[in-house]
Amino acid sequence: MFRTALRNVLAHKARLLMTMLAVLLGVAFVVGTLVFTDTVGNAYKERFLTTLRDVSVQATPPYDEKAGERGTVEEDTLRRLQRLPGVASVTGSVEGFAAVAAKDGHPLGEDHVTAGGNYFPQADGEDTRHPLTAGRAPTGPGEVLLDTATADQGGYRVGDTVRLAVDGPVLHKKLVGIVRTDDTHGSGGTLALFDDATAQKLFLKSGRYDGITLEADRGTSEAKLAAEARHLLPADSDISTGAQLRERQRSEAADGTKGLSQVLLVFAAIALFVGIFVIGNTFTMLVTQRSREMALMRAVGAERRQVTRSVLIEAGLLGLCAGAAGFLLGIGVAMGIRQLFASTGSGLPDGPLVVSPSTVLISFLVGVVVTMLAAYVPARRAAAVPPVAAMSAMHTPPPVRGLRRRNAIGVALIAIGVLGVVYTASSGEQGRTIVLLPAALLLIGIIVVTPAFSGPAVDLAGPLLRRFGVPGTLAPRNARRNPRRTASTASALMIGLSLVTGLTVVAVSATTSLRERAEHSVTADFEISSKNSGHLPVSVHDTLAKSSAVTSSSPRRQGAVRIGGDEVTLTGVDPRTIGDLLDPSFVSGSFAALGSGGGKSLLIDTSIADSYGWTTGQRVPVVYDDGSRGSLEIGGVYHDDEYLPSTMMPLATLRPHLKEIEDASVLVRTKAGDGDAARRALQRTLDQNPVIQVRNTDDLAEAAGGEAITLLLNVLYGLLAMAVVIAVLGVVNTLAMSVFERTREIGMLRAVGLQPEQTKRMIRLESVLISLFGALLGIGAGIFLGWAAGKLASDSIQGYEMVVPWGRIAVALAGAALVGVVAGLWPARRAARLNILTALRAD
Repeated sequence: MFRTALRNVLAHKARLLMTMLAVLLGVAFVVGTLVFTDTVGNAYKERFLTTLRDVSVQATPPYDEKAGERGTVEEDTLRRLQRLPGVASVTGSVEGFAAVAAKDGHPLGEDHVTAGGNYFPQADGEDTRHPLTAGRAPTGPGEVLLDTATADQGGYRVGDTVRLAVDGPVLHKKLVGIVRTDDTHGSGGTLALFDDATAQKLFLKSGRYDGITLEADRGTSEAKLAAEARHLLPADSDISTGAQLRERQRSEAADGTKGLSQVLLVFAAIALFVGIFVIGNTFTMLVTQRSREMALMRAVGAERRQVTRSVLIEAGLLGLCAGAAGFLLGIGVAMGIRQLFASTGSGLPDGPLVVSPSTVLISFLVGVVVTMLAAYVPARRAAAVPPVAAMSAMHTPPPVRGLRRRNAIGVALIAIGVLGVVYTASSGEQGRTIVLLPAALLLIGIIVVTPAFSGPAVDLAGPLLRRFGVPGTLAPRNARRNPRRTASTASALMIGLSLVTGLTVVAVSATTSLRERAEHSVTADFEISSKNSGHLPVSVHDTLAKSSAVTSSSPRRQGAVRIGGDEVTLTGVDPRTIGDLLDPSFVSGSFAALGSGGGKSLLIDTSIADSYGWTTGQRVPVVYDDGSRGSLEIGGVYHDDEYLPSTMMPLATLRPHLKEIEDASVLVRTKAGDGDAARRALQRTLDQNPVIQVRNTDDLAEAAGGEAITLLLNVLYGLLAMAVVIAVLGVVNTLAMSVFERTREIGMLRAVGLQPEQTKRMIRLESVLISLFGALLGIGAGIFLGWAAGKLASDSIQGYEMVVPWGRIAVALAGAALVGVVAGLWPARRAARLNILTALRAD
């Protein structure tokens, strides 16, 4: 039986190629995922080993609650630590925020770590944390170092003047050197290093460090050194040995790649699941075509088990070959995934590809198991055919009772799935963990009843296809001939498109809701804020208010007050202009209250009102941060909104009680609107300060989650494309097998006058019909699943409303039709080139 199976594999190389491709792609995705996550994990490990190579003890002083700032260590403590026995070197670190601008003025490292720090040279003049690749160490306040990635992005070379900002005006410093960094600053972010004194002045206080690193002499115990250092460091300092740090970093890296690996493996499983339909279709058709051969084997003494085993061995050999090819392709997939994440600026570290022995084993196991699993039912069906019936070519269609039972099971699964999805979607956040089960049951139910849908769907398309003449009449009849095969082929495409449609519905709805709410709540053209989530100096608003391009502006200045023992943040705004810049949905009151009552009015959102039980007209006693007391009258209540402050009061009332006068942000309206020209004008007005960001409502919506959703959607599209490609291969495979089965029929049609071009059109129309059928099923299921996912997401996205992207759906349908045309090219060409006489003699 093994020789028989091997002969069959070799005899049907062309027919099995498409099936092998389906398995190959699924295996490649699994292998690519495993290689990618192993590679990233190893890169993290190597990075941490490099950065922590010379670290024996690391200490961070505790947060200073009284001063409300980071804890620090004095230089005198460093000198005492240096005198401890067994200490080879001590490094004091200073870290902070430093935004760097490119030569052309645009900020670098947006949405990434934009860090600043100190270059701490040891006795040899080098800082082992940041090896110099060019130039020298900084020696004065006018000098700076950049890491290689930042210098390349900004177009800087040693000797250039670098534009940067820390928490104020633009600084101009000379680039005296470039360093290599092995930490996250080198993965999309920026790093600027200064000499000790300059870094301390910019980020901390003179003579202070916010972290200490000790390197031990050879033979000195890290634990012992940590214990001795603890006596010299501030109480409650966080002290870790190098071994503890390395283990912690390994654990964090493993946790980070574990989640990513699970997501990628889910999509690999989807691709393999789609591939099962292709494999099952192929073996069903191959077994049907070889029914006489198998009947003859039964007649000469082969048992049913042996026939089944022969088909399974054939599938196993195919899976083995597909696993080997998928393993090789998977390495390429891993490189592609890594390049994809690198292009999105994910910050994942780079490193050599890691292929573990377990990955090699898994590739072969997955290929063989999936293929044999998909071929099992066709193998059993082949062995069950009576020898006499098969030898007489008496092939009866599946019994009606079997289809009825199948349809009943499918309807039950659909009902359970729909009810389960509706229930979990309505149950709030707790439904997120269990909604996948009813969703899977729904899709499985649709797959089960798809043969019952295929007939009516094809009948509906019949009148539209008749305009193509005889080919249009024959195509739907061909599609109806084998409902199971048509349904199985369409289901493969349905799975991919249902997921794509569902994701698109959620993403478009979320981004549209975020954008519409931002545009409704914020009527200002731009919000000016600091990139480091800090505050802006008052000079920023003063500069903007004087600009001829600005028509109205208001700072958002915050101060803490105590109300009934609780600390509440109040936001001061300009009562004269705030109505032009914000548009809250008032439950009661209005902005007019800010200009009345002697400036003692307070506007609050519904979350504050509900928390304290406040209503419009009520007076609230407050204790300001400077200790003075007063009272404010609630002048209005508006719906809470993430784009609006939770409280608003007159700026003049809040200003006298503030210890530091600085703004959280500034809202402006300009003569030129919120376009790029107006943005550039404001940036020029602010000296193109890289620490200041100028955002319109679209930017605010993206910052609230729209950009992350779009990025995630694009990544998921790329991952689901694998399943769609496999589904396309399934259409090609099904049509090719169908043409082979209908060889004599096609020969007869050609003999009675069907032209080659008409033959091609008939096959292409059948292909388009199957593709559109699968697409419509997928889009329908996807919209429903998108609704359910949106209901679950609405708790996290304020104001979420479902939006059906009809334009994108139309594109998906057009794409499905194009898939049908492309998938039908080769089978149609093969059918049209059949020799009439040879076809008529076909058995």
